[in-house]
Amino acid sequence: MSLSKLELDEFRAEVRAWFKENQPADPGFLLPQSFMEVGTDAQFHFLRDWQRKVYDAGYLGMAWPKEYGGGGQPQVLQDIVTGEMVRRKLPFMVNTIGLNWAGPLILHMGSEEQKKAYIPGILSAEDIWCQGFSEPDHGSDLGNAQLKAERDGHEFVLNGSKIWTSLGVYARYMILLARSNPKANNKYEGLSFYLIPMKIDGVEVRPIRKLTGEYGFNQTFFRDARVPESCLIGGEGNGWKVAMATLMFERGAAGGQAGGHSMMSTEVSEVVGLARTARRGGRPAIEDPMVRDQLVRFLIEERGLALNSARARVKPLTSEYPLSIAMSGKLASSEFQRRLNQFALSLQGADGAYYVGDPHAIDRGLWQRAYFNAFSATIGGGTSEIQHNIIGERVLGLAKS
Repeated sequence: MSLSKLELDEFRAEVRAWFKENQPADPGFLLPQSFMEVGTDAQFHFLRDWQRKVYDAGYLGMAWPKEYGGGGQPQVLQDIVTGEMVRRKLPFMVNTIGLNWAGPLILHMGSEEQKKAYIPGILSAEDIWCQGFSEPDHGSDLGNAQLKAERDGHEFVLNGSKIWTSLGVYARYMILLARSNPKANNKYEGLSFYLIPMKIDGVEVRPIRKLTGEYGFNQTFFRDARVPESCLIGGEGNGWKVAMATLMFERGAAGGQAGGHSMMSTEVSEVVGLARTARRGGRPAIEDPMVRDQLVRFLIEERGLALNSARARVKPLTSEYPLSIAMSGKLASSEFQRRLNQFALSLQGADGAYYVGDPHAIDRGLWQRAYFNAFSATIGGGTSEIQHNIIGERVLGLAKS
């Protein structure tokens, strides 16, 4: 279905009016910057209510099939909504893993029963999802996952643990990669992928206190937890294939996400504002030529990242390396955010040592927390080091050694 420019402009005006009218008020506490930082009940319920309100208004899952709770409309409309949310710096959609990874995966590879069972709850935020990939002893070697899923008739018995399970304490379901056949020919063939319930006997979630002092991360323990074989997706022994499809959604290399943004990113314009108020040598920091030069460099880079996202949707512009932009986007944007927030701290001089809760902290310590949290995105979904390897091997065709 093709829409005219006039129709798109009218829809954009409608969306802007709705968000202006319904933008949530300041809750009185510091909101998390991404789903990886949701650590209190107050934060969680505020964000969950916000996602439900956006969904009820028809502005989430607009391109997902109607029969599963979506809108069945052109993707361009959802892109407009998401763009307006980012532009207005509205709170992010808390069910990020469900909306951006689990949901697209289920629509792509799940059975009809799984689509009907899981998709509506993902959109409404009734069912929060978390991810069970990383394990304490295996770092970034996802293919070496050791959590056991032993078949017992029509059930699987789970034993082991997963770590960094963001939203784990609030999640109703988890996407889980587990070892169902330890005797397989190689480590990849012995893996299976599951959509498992979290509120069952044998599953325990323990919060992990982070460098920021918050509790967004968790470790999840499985002790003889039983799940039915209907939780399998992609077939027994095909877990690696399903996991790779999930990572393509997670890293933004494949489309199909429900919409809405997943984190509150720092913009260069905000750092420019900070440079106008921060003092250096008794004068506004922005009067320093070196500061202005670095800000311009950041502005150029920010604009380049935005243009690259648009370029990725035009096939003739990426014909030489078709996956180059899609597979490098996560690496480039996460490292950009880390460096930008680090620069924001440097502008504050000695005041940069104050943190959230200190009355002397600039902007309530927002910049300090943003800098620490920026490291999460350089680790989750594959560390920056792993991303460099993936781009070198799969995009540029370089040798592994």
